[in-house]
Amino acid sequence: MSRSDIHRQPPRRPWLRFTDQAGILLLSGLGTLALTVGVLRLEGGLRSLVRWGRLTPTTLAWGIGGGVPAAGPVLLLSLLTPMADRGGAVAVTLLPVLPAFSLAGNLAEEVLFRGFLQGRLEQRTSAIRAALLFAACHASLASTVTDAGWPLLTFTLYEGLICAFLRLRSGVIAAALAHGTAIFLLAGALA
Repeated sequence: MSRSDIHRQPPRRPWLRFTDQAGILLLSGLGTLALTVGVLRLEGGLRSLVRWGRLTPTTLAWGIGGGVPAAGPVLLLSLLTPMADRGGAVAVTLLPVLPAFSLAGNLAEEVLFRGFLQGRLEQRTSAIRAALLFAACHASLASTVTDAGWPLLTFTLYEGLICAFLRLRSGVIAAALAHGTAIFLLAGALA
């Protein structure tokens, strides 16, 4: 083995996998949902910043439809990588739990960012700045929890802009659906 072979790093692979324990995912999703409800109940002043929108077929279409292009670039890149290098196939038993986990967890994030933060920033500046801040908040995630680096920041900025637009157009419900759909697609059977 040559010296260059020793120092060669394996290429980074875009993939997202959660635990194979459906009960843990379900409890985590329910816990996140309970915390979100708690924060909304305790913070009346912040609660007024959350523009939910109406739960209509159009809102559902915008939300789910926004998740597909948000996940699209990563899904396309992942096609170039064998499934085994992306964490392997997701257990079929997780597929019913993943949508609930993805939606509950990302509802919390959307309430915080699109509800509280974007709602506040819209009073002073623009939704674009809120999306940029959303991406910046993921800097530590990109550099410490994962080794994805700038691709994760690029993805969160891109997804943040989609969700910011959806929040402006149809409210937090549409943004949370888009975010949850994107994470489900990236962590589910399609990734």
